[in-house]
Amino acid sequence: MKKTETNSSQSFSKALTGIDGLDEITGGGLPAGRPTLVCGSAGCGKTMLAVEFLVRGATQFAEPGVFMMFEESAMELTANVHSLGFDLEKLVAQKNIVLDHVHIERSEIEETGEYDLEGLFIRLGHAIDSIGAKRVVLDTVEALFAGLPNHAVLRAELRRLFRWLKDRGMTAIITGEKGEGNAITRYGLEEYVADCVIVLDHRVQEQICTRRLRVLKYRGTAHGMNEYPFLIGAHGISVLPITSLQLDHEVSTQRVPTGIRRLDEMLGGKGVFRGSSVLVSGSAGTGKSSVAAKLIETACQRGERALFFAYEESTAQIVRNMRSVNIDLASWIKKGLLEIHSSRPTLQGLEQHLLMMHDLVRAFRPTMVAVDPISNLTMAYDDAEVKPTLMRLIDFLKKAQITAVFTSLTTGGDATSAPEDSQLGVSSLMDTWLMLRNVEFTGERNRTIFVRKSRGMAHSNQIREFVLSDKGIDLVDVYLGVDRVLTGSARVAQEARERAAATLRGEDHQRKLRQLAGKRKAIEAQIAALQAEAEADSAEVHFVIAQETLQKSITHQNTDAMARQRGGTSGANGQTKAMR
Repeated sequence: MKKTETNSSQSFSKALTGIDGLDEITGGGLPAGRPTLVCGSAGCGKTMLAVEFLVRGATQFAEPGVFMMFEESAMELTANVHSLGFDLEKLVAQKNIVLDHVHIERSEIEETGEYDLEGLFIRLGHAIDSIGAKRVVLDTVEALFAGLPNHAVLRAELRRLFRWLKDRGMTAIITGEKGEGNAITRYGLEEYVADCVIVLDHRVQEQICTRRLRVLKYRGTAHGMNEYPFLIGAHGISVLPITSLQLDHEVSTQRVPTGIRRLDEMLGGKGVFRGSSVLVSGSAGTGKSSVAAKLIETACQRGERALFFAYEESTAQIVRNMRSVNIDLASWIKKGLLEIHSSRPTLQGLEQHLLMMHDLVRAFRPTMVAVDPISNLTMAYDDAEVKPTLMRLIDFLKKAQITAVFTSLTTGGDATSAPEDSQLGVSSLMDTWLMLRNVEFTGERNRTIFVRKSRGMAHSNQIREFVLSDKGIDLVDVYLGVDRVLTGSARVAQEARERAAATLRGEDHQRKLRQLAGKRKAIEAQIAALQAEAEADSAEVHFVIAQETLQKSITHQNTDAMARQRGGTSGANGQTKAMR
């Protein structure tokens, strides 16, 4: 891994911190060979950030570091950061990090009236040379200058300290406490002599704790200037910037079926794209959770892993309820292909929810993630905070090529109401949007579904009736009445009428076919009679011809006989004459 990033338009390098999100906000890390001031109120995470900067440098970028502290001891610091998974004792033993606790007694300075950093420079220089350090942390600057009331001397010493670090080429973090009121730091001087200033904030709103990070100043380079939430978790600090997630993720052309046959037909016959985001929205009772559960079950049936984040029901309740519509989630949980995580939105802050999701996704490596419902987050948080959080989650899942399914409660929802919109305004971020509605007519409430949009594929513009039963989920065609679609018993009645009409049409066809067959038989009988008559006439003609032939033969024979008789008589007479 590269340990530095160089800005092509600048003459200095940047040192990667290894902290998730921070390197993206700063455009490649902190200024290499220059000091950075990290300031904020108590408990905002200054020391934790500085320690992780040093640990990541030693373990990931082959840059040993020195941590010089002026308040807590090395033993206390080692114990405090152990919960983050940082083993400082091991790093010290490997000569990757030096921990040096410097005790400064204010009373001694007040008695002598002298303040000189020469001793500090000698001590720090020795620690740097002992391991060939490239990174330095001074925690905190207020403790270092606590006994110095003269601001002119203070400013001069601060400049001297920062210059010394630059001359040694140290990439340094110096922590400082927040000043009173709107002051960034206690003395109001530190931010002016630092090349980079990072402000940390720890605030509580409506009993929810949130930490924020802002790069107030960064000389010579562009950087993110917004406030970004960050978390201190089991694996260190994670900054959650919006701007860090660029729209450069890869896309897949593979389609994955939803498990609902007719819904797949509505989506071009193949389902949704792998790695896309799917929003299933509708009013209460339309079956949003059932659709999400069916997609999850279908993924498990393909042998893929899936995660289900639920904000309304417990895991046991979800498993029981889905079983009523022939969706068996329990078997996939037992096989290790499905994990369901149920919690209230108020359990922790939005950032903590997001970090928890990130950690679970990285650990479980699913191909599909469902969040049911995202609209519940608005019960505890401002919509302006929820949308950026969801945006980061959507982009994170897309980068990992994970198909995401979100359900959302909408207002309205019947066929006569105005077009629904997502309460959170995230519908524009979704690739496929399925709308569920309740239709009330003739004393019944039925469900319908249609595809509001589906990017990159042909999809149906028709409305289907959405049926939940103990056999599962099915979609059936709706019928257009005079002024509305027909569903439920109205649809059944219409189907019965159509079946009766089809039966009558069939019977009429059979009757006409029978009539035609009778006519054909009559014609065939007439043809047979005519053929028989013709054959009789032919036989009569042949008989007459035979009689005539026979008569002619008899007549000819008689004629021949008479001729022979006459010839015999003539011969006898001649013989008689001769004798005479």
